[in-house]
Amino acid sequence: MLLNIRRSFTALGAASVAALALSACGEEIPGNAVVRVGDTAIKKGAYEHWLSVAAISQASQMNPQAAQSGTKPKASIPQPPDFKACIAEKAKAAPKPAKGQPKPTESQFKTQCKQEYEGLRDQVLQFLISSQWIEGEAAARNVKVADAEVKKQFETTKKQSFPKDADYQNFLKSSGMTEADLLFRVKLDTLSNKLRESIVKGKEKVSDAQIKAYYEKNKARFSQPERRDLRIVLTKTKAKAQQAKRQLADGASFKTVAKKFSIDQASKGQGGVLLAVAKGQQEKALDEAVFAADKGELVGPIKTQFGYYVFKVQKITKASQQSLKESSATIKQLLASQNQQKALDSFVKEFRDKWKARTTCKKGFVTQDCKNAPKPKAGATGAQGAPPQGAPPEGAPPQGAPPQDAPPAGAPPAGSDGGTATP
Repeated sequence: MLLNIRRSFTALGAASVAALALSACGEEIPGNAVVRVGDTAIKKGAYEHWLSVAAISQASQMNPQAAQSGTKPKASIPQPPDFKACIAEKAKAAPKPAKGQPKPTESQFKTQCKQEYEGLRDQVLQFLISSQWIEGEAAARNVKVADAEVKKQFETTKKQSFPKDADYQNFLKSSGMTEADLLFRVKLDTLSNKLRESIVKGKEKVSDAQIKAYYEKNKARFSQPERRDLRIVLTKTKAKAQQAKRQLADGASFKTVAKKFSIDQASKGQGGVLLAVAKGQQEKALDEAVFAADKGELVGPIKTQFGYYVFKVQKITKASQQSLKESSATIKQLLASQNQQKALDSFVKEFRDKWKARTTCKKGFVTQDCKNAPKPKAGATGAQGAPPQGAPPEGAPPQGAPPQDAPPAGAPPAGSDGGTATP
């Protein structure tokens, strides 16, 4: 929430959800709407507004200088079903094909336009629908947020990112959004956080018996094996290793001998130092020799697949085992986190299944968030708009959305474009 507001608000995800309350009975979708979630309909005018904002966001990414200066970037939306204007624009902007290469066809341009439109459409619908899901779930669980709380958080974030009001006004002009849009984004983010809190509440409780059982089952995780600090020299030949060993035995330092003879670049630059070696980490012949050697004993040459080693054990750190008492705090935190994650995972699936079953989309506006969506083909990825795994639902924002801690988008309050949003 304390993220730089310029970053947060310039993303389309900072736009509000213009999902408006409208009575809807049975399975019918009102003529001026594109989606119905329960008894709430998302009006076509709201969809078109956020489609425009999505296009502006996309254009801002292509022309950031215009956005920073407060100039609304030129943004065009491909218009289905014929996409004539988009096709003409692409044909005009298309570079002359290289010699021997065919000229792009109108059909190819139309395919590009259709893909661009559907990309924007799906982003906006995913955002509008999932935001309605959050509001509906919050209402069902009696999770509320006060307007004063929203306003306070909004002002704090705004002040941090826009010290000058002129910069903020430029942002509003260039983004196509209103302050009401941004206020609701903060509200939706707060609702999401409170939903998460309600889901994991009480799940952090872990008994002493659970802690003990985990410790007994996972004792190895709270132990440290014996470790040995070495000084080594690695050579290509046995003769070189014997020569290095003689010089060490005669009092030469490992630093001098390693620099002169060693082919192990990693330890050579450190004077032959190899720290905290545990059993099983080195090549078998060296490993056996290291853990059979006495501290201070000069050993070698030891033949390995890498060459011949001469080494000395400088320090031995004995194996250790943390007690149950020493491990309890770590185990408690781990088990509490696991309990909370299980609760969130369970909620995410139930949440999506419940709200998708209540979501009907008009022809031409069907996404995988709609219960009347075609079944995904075998091997397809997860349904679009599903809340992130392990987290409570977030309003899935359109392209250009800010990071997770940025204020989410939502419906404008009464009096703004389109009316009042109702959970």
